[in-house]
Amino acid sequence: MSRVVCDVAVSLDGFVAGPDQSREHPLGRGGEQLHRWQFETPEENADERAAIVAAGAFIMGRNMFGPVRGPWPDESWNGWWGPEPPYHAPVFVLTHHRRPPVTMDGGTTFTFVTGGPDHALQLAREAAGDADVAIAGGASTIGQYLDAGRIDELRLHVAPVTLGAGERLFDGTKPLSLLPVTSRTERLVTHLTYRRDTAEEN
Repeated sequence: MSRVVCDVAVSLDGFVAGPDQSREHPLGRGGEQLHRWQFETPEENADERAAIVAAGAFIMGRNMFGPVRGPWPDESWNGWWGPEPPYHAPVFVLTHHRRPPVTMDGGTTFTFVTGGPDHALQLAREAAGDADVAIAGGASTIGQYLDAGRIDELRLHVAPVTLGAGERLFDGTKPLSLLPVTSRTERLVTHLTYRRDTAEEN
């Protein structure tokens, strides 16, 4: 069975996005600071950047897909990423509101799942085959899969900044035990890899 992995950029004070997300501020105010390492020092972080999009299928929450809330007012919003999103694989979007799949350039198809996290994971596993399934975010979606014990490997990319407010990782999640695997520091980020401690679950 394929692994379930999660890559997430996080501030020193635990936020994965800043406050007041909008079309003008997709990551909330100040949230772009969490990703400077991907765009300003890509060569230093090439392996980590490649790993983020290496999965065979992805799962994300409705809020990560876009700022539109409630029933879809129309079907013009196709994500933050333009006509060719970086995933190049099936992406399953958790939502309470039905919408037909959206096929984008480069092999990305957004499928909107109203059956909950377990149903989305089942569909993602089927789509990924032997490849990993990645939980792409945001914080609430990651928390749901952590609480369910579904994430096998958690990869935190810690930016040396604080945001003070926004969407906090681990906010309201159950206590969990993780095993440290690797750590590596570059100028704009520290990469930390953890695996689920299955011994604590037994």
